[in-house]
Amino acid sequence: MIDFHTHILPGIDDGSKNVGESLEMIREEMEQGVEEIIFTPHFYADKDNFSSFLERRNKSWQALKKEMNEQDIDIAVRKGAEVCYFEGIGDAKQITELSIEGTDLILLEMPFTQWTEENYRDVRKLIEKRKLTVILAHVERFYKFQKYKKVWNDIFELPLYAQINTGNINKFRKKHFIRKFLKKNVPIILGSDCHNMNTRTPNMKDGRDMIRDIFGDSFLENVDAIEERLLKKYG
Repeated sequence: MIDFHTHILPGIDDGSKNVGESLEMIREEMEQGVEEIIFTPHFYADKDNFSSFLERRNKSWQALKKEMNEQDIDIAVRKGAEVCYFEGIGDAKQITELSIEGTDLILLEMPFTQWTEENYRDVRKLIEKRKLTVILAHVERFYKFQKYKKVWNDIFELPLYAQINTGNINKFRKKHFIRKFLKKNVPIILGSDCHNMNTRTPNMKDGRDMIRDIFGDSFLENVDAIEERLLKKYG
């Protein structure tokens, strides 16, 4: 089981506030059967630059890794980012530095607004010009903003992946979205989007159990195969 979307790294965004909380979150992930965690702290181009973000991320990771080693916590991890869309992202040469460690995968958070042709062009450039494999973060959160569906449909015709959060799968609106979205045949991966141990906790097991109950074992087996194939490609 892989958690592709987390805010576990301490003190870098609105996720874990300190190393202690991060360790609790990691232990909870392991208890639920997670075998690999992707650390994806928020990156906002209007508030940060690439080099300072990478420096802060590394500092956070080093502090966490030290405690993990001392407490003999052993789990596979990769550093990445949840990259908030910004105008011209497809032309940003340094954007590849925010890909998931050792891969060409990038987790992209789209605007919480009506998507535009400019958004479409940028996503396409990330794929074709920057040679990145795009994963759109928590796609279920954007649908309600798409009163005009053409760009939404065009974007999901591109060769990309859709990440769905494992929280609240059993809610009618989310179930309905997933059922409808499946018709697009866009490859789906899962992530907890966990932020803390209080309100947005690691929930991969509960989410997967609900998915299994609603959509069946074959759905989960397909998701697992996609996720493993994505990371296996890079060793």
